[in-house]
Amino acid sequence: MLGSGRDDLENDLRAMEAQYKNQARGWVGFSTKMAHRITAGVDILLMPSRFEPCGLNQLYAMAYGTPPIVHAVGGLRDTVKPFNPFESSGTGWTFERAEADQMRGQIHNALVTYREHRDAFVALQRRGMEQDLSWDHAAQVYEEVLVAAKFTW
Repeated sequence: MLGSGRDDLENDLRAMEAQYKNQARGWVGFSTKMAHRITAGVDILLMPSRFEPCGLNQLYAMAYGTPPIVHAVGGLRDTVKPFNPFESSGTGWTFERAEADQMRGQIHNALVTYREHRDAFVALQRRGMEQDLSWDHAAQVYEEVLVAAKFTW
């Protein structure tokens, strides 16, 4: 985990790290270099933002092969497509309301996929890494929207 904020949460993060030394790490504060290293090295990214106009961390995560679990708001809704194991689609897990039970449910789904359906998890990683997130692609999509809008006026 990486971040800073309320003192009680920072202290909880330190306590978790002390209790689970070989299983969990906590980095109180922020470092871009460390954020990228953590994101590239973890199995799943949890991003429960209450407000996120765009968000880059989920994009970095998917590029690194780290499927995200996100609260479906703002740019997170736009960039992380819900995993559907029956259609072999999606790039991560999403939850609609900022509620602990909703988040916990998606964490459970992610862990079951990771532990029991490894092929589906690897395919999910691959879909995230294969996305074209370049500015060229974004500009092309934007141009298509503008051209389509022109003909509706």
